[in-house]
Amino acid sequence: MNQGYPRLLGDIGGTNARWAWQEIAGAALQDISVMPCNASASLYDSAANYLTATGHERPSCAAIGIATAVTGDVVSMTNNSWVFSIDELKQSLGVQHCLVINDFTALAMSLPALGPSDLRQIGSGAAVDGAPIALLGPGTGLGVSGLVKAGHGQYLALSGEGGHATLAAVDDHESAMLALLRARFGHVSAERVLSGPGLVDLYRAVCELGGHVAQNFGPADVTDAAIAGADQQCVNTANFFTSFLGNVAGNLALTLGARGGLYIGGGVVPLLGNAFNASLFRQRFEEKGRFNSYLASIPTWIITASTPALIGASRALDLLPMQ
Repeated sequence: MNQGYPRLLGDIGGTNARWAWQEIAGAALQDISVMPCNASASLYDSAANYLTATGHERPSCAAIGIATAVTGDVVSMTNNSWVFSIDELKQSLGVQHCLVINDFTALAMSLPALGPSDLRQIGSGAAVDGAPIALLGPGTGLGVSGLVKAGHGQYLALSGEGGHATLAAVDDHESAMLALLRARFGHVSAERVLSGPGLVDLYRAVCELGGHVAQNFGPADVTDAAIAGADQQCVNTANFFTSFLGNVAGNLALTLGARGGLYIGGGVVPLLGNAFNASLFRQRFEEKGRFNSYLASIPTWIITASTPALIGASRALDLLPMQ
């Protein structure tokens, strides 16, 4: 069912809040804005600041993808201090409908609307029409979702927290790496490594394993040095990151039976640029013993579109129950 317009659309991560306005059905998103989450005291303040800055009147509906589990009215972000009530947000915004979903559910909802110019394929394989689709993406955290075919030709987006599943190793080097991280953190989830902050933790573990002194690097320092080949430990970090990501992606594709393909979102992989070893990713993606040929037939893509989750948030308003 087509819900009302105009729409306020949000994509809220652990670091940045992205907002957009959609005036009428089928219209392109306008006034897309990216602002740091820490520039606002709350989610409502961030939305209100956006509306004031763009001069838009009160929207009819709002749809927001947010980087945490949404299990009830009260939402508490995993990598951000914001806590809010969906019902109170709806009342504060004065909207008829307010939909709040996981950000990777929103991103998954965008996938059927993306075209070839929004994607970069890694390796070979061809999608099977109507088969499940897998999605994961390292950013401030690690988002995981997927799509399964429902009735009337529509897809149903999955909402889960697969980024917090335990990370596995494929060889002795990775086992040694995870042992160091376990000593520091206890549980080592996939997100502990496959995220912006995780890239730094991985770099420090690479240095410790190799007997090197870690520099006071942030995620951008690690990626820049890996791209330039200026620091061998950063290059090694990028390779470990790529290997772990390929392994997790292959596990997800097997779990969902994702013969419709696997998509990679999030901000970290694009930032890695040529330091992201595509052939190593596909090698780890496919190396699943007796199911090597099964995975070799599954295509993988990097999402290159700039704000796809905002598109997915709008699509979700048409397909999901409203609050």
